[in-house]
Order: sequence, then structure tokens, then C-alpha cells
Amino acid sequence: MILRPLVQLLNRTSLVLQIAIGLVAGIALALLAPQATDEVGFLGTLFISALKAVAPVLVFILVASAIANHKPGQPTHIRPILMLYLIGTLAAAIVAVIASSLWPSTLVLHDAATGTTPPGGIAEVLKSLALNVVDNPVNALLKGNFIGILAWAIGLGIAIRHGSDSTRAMFADLSHGVTLIVRVVIRCAPLGVFGLVATTFADAGLKALAGYAHLLIVLVGCMLFVALVINPLIVFSQIRRNPYPLVFTCLRESGVTAFFTRSSAANVPVNLQLAERLGLHEDTYSVSIPLGATINMAGAAITISVLALAAAHTLGIQVDLATAILLCVVSAVCACGASGVAGGSLLLIPLACSLFGIPADVAMQVVAIGFIIGIVQDSAETALNSSTDVLFTAAACMARDKA
Repeated sequence: MILRPLVQLLNRTSLVLQIAIGLVAGIALALLAPQATDEVGFLGTLFISALKAVAPVLVFILVASAIANHKPGQPTHIRPILMLYLIGTLAAAIVAVIASSLWPSTLVLHDAATGTTPPGGIAEVLKSLALNVVDNPVNALLKGNFIGILAWAIGLGIAIRHGSDSTRAMFADLSHGVTLIVRVVIRCAPLGVFGLVATTFADAGLKALAGYAHLLIVLVGCMLFVALVINPLIVFSQIRRNPYPLVFTCLRESGVTAFFTRSSAANVPVNLQLAERLGLHEDTYSVSIPLGATINMAGAAITISVLALAAAHTLGIQVDLATAILLCVVSAVCACGASGVAGGSLLLIPLACSLFGIPADVAMQVVAIGFIIGIVQDSAETALNSSTDVLFTAAACMARDKA
């Protein structure tokens, strides 16, 4: 009974505000009482452990369910929209790789060099990639082999598409259940961030803050460039007229709400209403908007690429051109499997990090850093993702009407 008012207060308070409070409290504790950070550091360790536990299951169930429950043969005329989703996500990953190469970020990681063996080049990366793809699925889940998990999820999803309705429904229910667990874990992010920030700042001080600020500038800069330059170019290629009125409409009416909800899935009703006001075809946007909330993840591709390359730069791993191209493709594929909940893309960073031989423990520290800067990063990412769903749907519909 005593805890009920506290629980109600937490439910009424946004997660963004709670993380901000945890961030400020962690910095204050590190500056005022650095000797106490060892005790609260356990909260950060516990949070990272929870992320490590839920991430493999999330990727496996989410991807398998999405593929298994896709209805083949449904006349939706969304193939052009899917192509725009793919092109936009891949272009965003390329922008992120170029920006990370021009302005590399250095992170503060604990025991980062332990067990890290940089790959010798693209041949070794591809060989390791092939072995990870054919890994035993149980071993992949236990070891956190995200490439193997992704491969098995795709294969199982394709197989179950031909199964009974009850089997597909079971996977849909599993997907909803895992998503609920992810929401619970992410609700603990304020405590995790509090412990992580307190420990990090006690050890590294303002050096860590500078590193996070630089990383955040690169991330948000890439997202703004994609939203204001790349996406308008893609839209112009479809409608052959000034794309910016449509771009700004989508950013204003979809991006702003997505910035605060921090969930592409939660912003689907807003996008559906916007698509209706734009006069788009209902048989198209009723499918493309919910689908885009799952697979159209340009912001997620940027987050995955930038943070993976920041980890590689921190560890002194040289990334050649061929590996960078492979990272673009992998980031785009990973982004399509990003969860529609707040912070979902961060849980796919270990998959990209595995290309460089970065162990799971280090990769999860990078994920935790993502949550620290996620107050701004995840909001901007979701705003880009969700507004682009409507933008590309509108562009494809206008192009079809014009033809």
C-alpha cells in the first residue's frame, strides 16, 4: 500500500524524464561522493545483464514472428514503398559510416581490450560470418551469436509461414510477450543509467562527458542530414517536384509526436491519421504504415553503424572499405529487425559489433552508453523512423497517381 503512490507517480512520469533524472543523479553522486559509486555500480551491472539476457530472445522471436505472419498474395501495391524503405535505410547506414570515418568517436569502456581479437580483413570477416550463420541455434542463443540468431529466425519464419494458423498465432503471441518483457527491462533504464553514469564519471570524469557529447553530435547530425537531404532526394526521385513541403509536413505532424513517444509502434495511429489527411490510398497505407514501424528504420541503421564504429575506433580496430560496405548492409538488415519500442535498436548493436570480433561484454557496454545518450538519441531516431514511414508511403502513392 505504501509503494502504490510511488508506482503511480512512476507511471505518470515519462521514461525520458526518469532517465534524465538518473543521468543527473549519477553525475552528482560521482562528483560529490565518488567513494559511494562502487555500491550503486551494481545497478548498472544488473541492467547490462538484463539486456544481455533479453536481447538474443528478442531478435529471434521478433524476426521469426514478423516473417511467419506476413500474408502472401495480399494486394496492397506496397512493393515500391518497400523499395523506398530499403533504399532509405541503406542510404542512412552509408551516411553513418561516412560520418563516423570523418569524425570518429572514442568511448570510455571498462576492460575493453580483454579478449578482443581484431579481424585481419574482409576475408576473415566473411569466413567468421559464414561460420556464425550456420551455428547451432541453441548455442547461438546461449553465446549471444546474433548473426546466427538472425539466420535461424529468418529460416524458421519462412518455414512457419506455411504452417497452421494456430502456430503463426502462437509466434505472434510470443512476440507480444517478449516485447512486454523488453518494456519492463527498459523501464529499469533510469536505475541502470544511474549506476552506469555514477561509475563511469567517478572513473573518467569529464572525459566521459566529452566522449558522449561528440558521439551524440555525430548521431543526431547524421539523422538530420538524412531527414533534410537524403530523404528529400529520394522523394524527389518519385514525385519530380519540390519535396520539402511534404517532408516538413511529415516531420511536423508525425516526427514531433514520435520524438516524445519514442516508439514507432506507438506512433502508428498518428501516421494513419496523417496518411488519411494527405488523401493517400487506404489499401496501401493501412499496410505500409504498420509494416514501416517494423522494417523502415533509417534512424536505427544510423545508431547501429555509429555506435559499432565508435566501439571499433575505441579498441583500435582498423575498418577497411570492404568491411565498411558490409557493415552498411548488416546495419540495414539489423535495423529492419529493430523492436518498435523505445531503445529497441540499441539491442541490435552487438550484431554489428560481432563483425569486428568485439566480444559481447564490450558490446553490451556500448549498448549501455546508448541508453545514457538515449534521452536525445532515441527520440531523434524514432522521429526519423516514424516520419519516414508516412513520407515514403505518400511519395509512392503520389508517384503512382501521377503515372
